Amino acid sequence: MTDSVRLSKRVIDLTGCSRREAQLYIEGGWVLVDGAVVDAPQFPITGQRVELRANAVAQPLPPVTLLLNQPLMDNATLEPQRALLRVETRWPEDPSPLVHLKGHFARLSSELPLQDKATGLQVFTQDWRILRKLTDARARLEQEYVVQVAGAINAHKLKSLEHAQTLDGLALPGCKASLQSERHLRMVLKGPPPGVVERLCASIDLEVLSMKRLRIGAVSMGKLPPGQWRYLAATQKF
Repeated sequence: MTDSVRLSKRVIDLTGCSRREAQLYIEGGWVLVDGAVVDAPQFPITGQRVELRANAVAQPLPPVTLLLNQPLMDNATLEPQRALLRVETRWPEDPSPLVHLKGHFARLSSELPLQDKATGLQVFTQDWRILRKLTDARARLEQEYVVQVAGAINAHKLKSLEHAQTLDGLALPGCKASLQSERHLRMVLKGPPPGVVERLCASIDLEVLSMKRLRIGAVSMGKLPPGQWRYLAATQKF
């Protein structure tokens, strides 16, 4: 039986690079084993064919941002949401050319939590520039929700939501609200605090049955199915 060697050792033998460079090649998705990307330096190699992809660079992985269509779950902690970010839950129609790598699921941060009991667009990022944008511009970034309600929808009352108001001693921000269908409202708010969608609807005698976030800033969830994720495209900006 042929003894196995670590993939990193095989890359060193193949290229003459340092141990650190071999690790960077592998974790960066540049190493093919029998034609398939393997990003684990400890992967055992016996007789497989090992090669570097064209234009391979021994550099740390560039940061990525993942967009998740979060199903209904507890929003109090991010761990259940992070558990959905797996190779097998990537949207099969993701147009991104990126190869999913283990490193893409490490050190992910999230800002702009969903409203309580909401589903929809959730953002996880490794990019400090995007994280800073979502943090510093929180009060200016629009968030768009589709809200299913019970009760009589009054066009005049919807119009009244455009202006900030106080209800039972609580300040309510202004928002853009429009009728999307007989029982669904489209609501656009900037930096909405927790529970504000329910309070806004209650102010015009509507009960919230469900809500889904579709957009943050200029980034829309699109056709992403519930429970699946995709990469933020390089051309997309919040």
